[in-house]
Amino acid sequence: MRISVAADERVGVARELVEELIRRGHETLPHGALAQTERDDWAWASAAAADDVAKGRADQAIVCCWTGTGASIAANKIPGIRAALCADAETAKGARQWNDANVLALSLRSTSSAELREILDAWFTGTPSTDPTDQANITHLSTIERANQH
Repeated sequence: MRISVAADERVGVARELVEELIRRGHETLPHGALAQTERDDWAWASAAAADDVAKGRADQAIVCCWTGTGASIAANKIPGIRAALCADAETAKGARQWNDANVLALSLRSTSSAELREILDAWFTGTPSTDPTDQANITHLSTIERANQH
């Protein structure tokens, strides 16, 4: 799978994240502080990674900043993106299952190495729900997005 990855700093699990994705057999597209020539601010880096997903250059993205909040907000500004800030494996599993999230947001401050691996396990094994109510919610997100395009 091709995963776009963004971080605004090379601290915490930022470097380890890329190494772990490669170890798991994923191709990575780096942005922000993980790339040599890009602006590393969280808004720019996270939007670039999410844009890769929206435009089909990546299957999913993982965006990181100190708390993960800004990265999540920036990614969610890109049409078609459903970014979820996940601090544990159960939240990541639910984000994939009930929200069909296509961007994972992580905190560089509070995500430990062990939590990173657990979150990635849950994220990559999680599959979107086929329940009609869950699917209706995802469809409604697209309706909201289209209704609010200016």
